[in-house]
Amino acid sequence: MSRIKEKYNKTVIAALTEKFGYKNKMAVPKIEKVVVNVGTGRGLSDSKFNQVVEDTLQRITGQKPVKGSAKKSISNFKIRAGQTVGMTVTLRGQTMDHFIDKLVNITLPRVRDFRGLNHKSVDSQGNLNIGFTEHIAFPEIKSDEVEKIHGLEVAVVTSAKTKEEGLELLTLLGFPFQKQE
Repeated sequence: MSRIKEKYNKTVIAALTEKFGYKNKMAVPKIEKVVVNVGTGRGLSDSKFNQVVEDTLQRITGQKPVKGSAKKSISNFKIRAGQTVGMTVTLRGQTMDHFIDKLVNITLPRVRDFRGLNHKSVDSQGNLNIGFTEHIAFPEIKSDEVEKIHGLEVAVVTSAKTKEEGLELLTLLGFPFQKQE
């Protein structure tokens, strides 16, 4: 069992039940999935960029990314219908737990000038969205092998009903949020 799952079962369920007064253990919010997403805008003019993005997403998540293609042509952006405009990986279960553990304990502390996650990055349904401007913060990426730097977005989807529930769940799981004043 992963550290995140163990922590959730031993401490988080009890703390959330005490704070919000859930009647049933199954009503306690949990993390449902993690979605890692990259927009490949530069890949429209540079064909090698799409391959670089696919390789880095596969290294970071351990899964092959799904390519998202444009539904219609937009001449102002030089996009044709069917062109790859993004790549996405959805993580669930054990791979999700390992990814979250790595994100909280290794990746976020490696981000330059990191002072904690902003409370505004949690939406009204309790989901967390984190944007990375450089993918080299992840431990699987060796900085001397990097050809092109790109950003990515990580969305942590929870079953929480409100922002307060989601924020409390994520804080108890170890996500480093900024101190509120």
